[in-house]
Amino acid sequence: MELISTWVNTLNGLVWGPPMLVLILGVGFFLMLGLRLMPLLKLGFGFRMLWQGRKQQGAGDITPYKALMTVLSATVGTGNIAGVATAIFLGGPGALFWMWCTALVGMATKYAEAVLAMHYREVDGQGNHLGGPMYYIKLGLGQKWLWMATAFALFGVLAGFGIGNTVQANSVAHAAQTTFGVPLWVSGVAMAVFAGLVLLGGIRRIGDVSAALVPFMAVVYVGGGLVILAMNLDQIGPALELIVVQAFNPTAAAGGFAGATIAAAIQFGVARGIFSNEAGLGSAPIAHAAAQSNDPVAQGTVAMIGTFIDTLVICTITGLVIVVSGAWTSGLTGAALSTAAFEQSLPGFGSYIVAIGLVLFAFTTILGWSVYGERCAEYLFGERIIMPFRVLWVLMIPVGALAKLDFIWLVADTLNALMALPNLVALLLLSPVVFRLTREYFARPAQ
Repeated sequence: MELISTWVNTLNGLVWGPPMLVLILGVGFFLMLGLRLMPLLKLGFGFRMLWQGRKQQGAGDITPYKALMTVLSATVGTGNIAGVATAIFLGGPGALFWMWCTALVGMATKYAEAVLAMHYREVDGQGNHLGGPMYYIKLGLGQKWLWMATAFALFGVLAGFGIGNTVQANSVAHAAQTTFGVPLWVSGVAMAVFAGLVLLGGIRRIGDVSAALVPFMAVVYVGGGLVILAMNLDQIGPALELIVVQAFNPTAAAGGFAGATIAAAIQFGVARGIFSNEAGLGSAPIAHAAAQSNDPVAQGTVAMIGTFIDTLVICTITGLVIVVSGAWTSGLTGAALSTAAFEQSLPGFGSYIVAIGLVLFAFTTILGWSVYGERCAEYLFGERIIMPFRVLWVLMIPVGALAKLDFIWLVADTLNALMALPNLVALLLLSPVVFRLTREYFARPAQ
């Protein structure tokens, strides 16, 4: 077991090393240039499409709005609370600057993923609309690339049970135990029951639940963060200045402010940014493919809003609270650092805001990632796998709540990177399709 752990550790270092981070940022930058900065220039248009997307716009399973809520339910998770804190602990406040850069180019990546998922999608025997990297690789690149589609689907199934299920269940259970004194097994069973009731209804019920939970959890967590920032209004300017300066002249919170480099700030900022918003991993387009829309570009603009909300809003609030409170120098890391920062500014309330946020964020991630895992499994094994997959997904939740998951976390993190590789290659090869569809759409008089 020790040998396997060492091998996975080495592989993880390779797949999440500088070449992968450069590839993810490079693909996003290339797409942003090819789109002529459209994701930034048309941000307001994206919000308008999101608002209009509350109603059905065409064929599909769930409204465009619910598709984004399903994606956000999977995306907004422990990375927004623990991931930001870890990045600041290891790379200094400047890591937040590099998270922003990741998000800006990530908007172009998310847009391209959703456009391709909508353009190349299929309908199965049950009437479900299927899409995502495995389908745009199969239908867009042809037979000789099928192995890459299969690889993505396989990595997606396996990663889902780790990063999207057991790891999240573990986070919920421990947050509930630490803050509210709930035994681990009680949390595990409760989550399994609630998740089971939702999952039986498939993506339509997941979309309904996500549309209710995601705005609520965002209001609770973001609202708490904004109250703290309002209380420290005079500190926001210096905090932003510190973040920008530290991006190029960093000091880490660990080890007496020694040892941090620009490379560390970039690496941890980019890696945690990607972990948080999942731009480039290929997960989000699986849900966007189910949107009731006939226009890939319109859904693509809705998709890019997800990266904006996840990183440029929620992660920024977490990061600013940590910096303005001064908690980043405390030596704490992960969720403990975020909790300390909130509690310091809102004594008696702050820790509950973080705990409730963590529980809701992680639980909705379990729901959202079940869609990704199920679609990947269906691609590999056909429709007959759907119900067995849902049952296994629910059964693994209590296991995750009770188990020690350091190794599972490492394996899942590695599989996430392996998911990204075929997706990024496909995005580059199919980028002319994205550029053409975008040009044609915005050339219409109404746009």
